[in-house]
Amino acid sequence: MGQKKQDRPSLYGFHAVREAWLNPGRAVDNLYITDHARKGFEQTILEAKGKGLRRPQPVDVDKRKLEKMLPRDAVHQGLALAASDLDEINVQDFVIRAEKKDRTVLVMLDQVTDPHNVGAILRSACAFGVDGMILQRKHAPDIDGVLAKTACGGIEHVPVAYETNLSRSIETLQEGGFFVIGLSEHGEKTLNEIDAPEKTLLVLGSEGLGIRRLVRENCDELVRLPTSGPIQSLNVSNAASVALFALT
Repeated sequence: MGQKKQDRPSLYGFHAVREAWLNPGRAVDNLYITDHARKGFEQTILEAKGKGLRRPQPVDVDKRKLEKMLPRDAVHQGLALAASDLDEINVQDFVIRAEKKDRTVLVMLDQVTDPHNVGAILRSACAFGVDGMILQRKHAPDIDGVLAKTACGGIEHVPVAYETNLSRSIETLQEGGFFVIGLSEHGEKTLNEIDAPEKTLLVLGSEGLGIRRLVRENCDELVRLPTSGPIQSLNVSNAASVALFALT
């Protein structure tokens, strides 16, 4: 018989597995671990026990068996986790949550499809205290695998909403009091020339195409980064880091 779906790991790498293991919002089915990785993960296991989290006994596997469970060339560091998906969230949930906070910053990615880029942006979002991320359902990677590994555990701390229509999502956020900033090299102002209000949505587009027209037209302000060197464009994940630092 084939491997049960719930036994098939979707997360791998030390930081991604550690943060999921310690997340009370995750139900964990199995942790697969090599002998080499076990010693470095023992403190995490003890930490979860101290928090009263229900976790299964880790399953010892050798490196070859672990690699057969995962996508080719997955950088697993001797750890892989089979766990439940995170709870679904939507844009309206962000509006409700923002009502209870003094300041809220959200990020929207318009058809950024590379899981490495999305994962890197999630990692930055987590580092700068961003309150949530919005992705288009049909043109975004799943929140697991390479993305989760690149995010280094950020997926456990920054809620992600998948929405069908980003323009409509922007309108919902604007009705909830959000000011929407689109990052574009064609922006008339630079990011440091505007004062971001208490509720801000930062929109970033895909590399090359940028923010699509309908999404761009729904933004309240288009801004560019204050670059001045001979190469003035940045990778989308680097641009996101700079912009989030400025906003938060």
